[in-house]
Amino acid sequence: MKDIIIYHGSTQIVEYPEIRVAKYNKDFYFGFYCTIMPEQARRWATRFTGKGIINEYLYRPNEKLKTLIFPEMTEEWLDFIASCRLGEPHDYDIVEGPMANDTIFNYVQDFVDGKISRAAFWELAKFKKPTHQISFHTAKALTTLEFLKGYEVNE
Repeated sequence: MKDIIIYHGSTQIVEYPEIRVAKYNKDFYFGFYCTIMPEQARRWATRFTGKGIINEYLYRPNEKLKTLIFPEMTEEWLDFIASCRLGEPHDYDIVEGPMANDTIFNYVQDFVDGKISRAAFWELAKFKKPTHQISFHTAKALTTLEFLKGYEVNE
């Protein structure tokens, strides 16, 4: 796997990424989340105040790290996200795959809460285009990132 540029949307420059434990569990549990899509990072950065910072990193994959990649939304992806959202930790250094965007997130939450069936989730989700996320879950994983620059963006 070759080096790639990835992006993190924030309200500040994040020269030294860290893993923060938040109030709510995310798709792939607690971690430092980035994307290969600059427009998605812009949405993350501007979602609260209409302006923010896109942080750009060089990601150098390390084959020695335990990595899980979901190329697309699958049954395994859904089960993994449901497990993480229920607060169950995992032992991966890095997890990459589709993001449950706002609409998909609602379907995932309904599935996790038992409000819709697995079949209903897939029926609702099949016309939605997922986005991309790569999350870093350990200190070793964060060493694969090299900060390049941060720049201000607006909605």
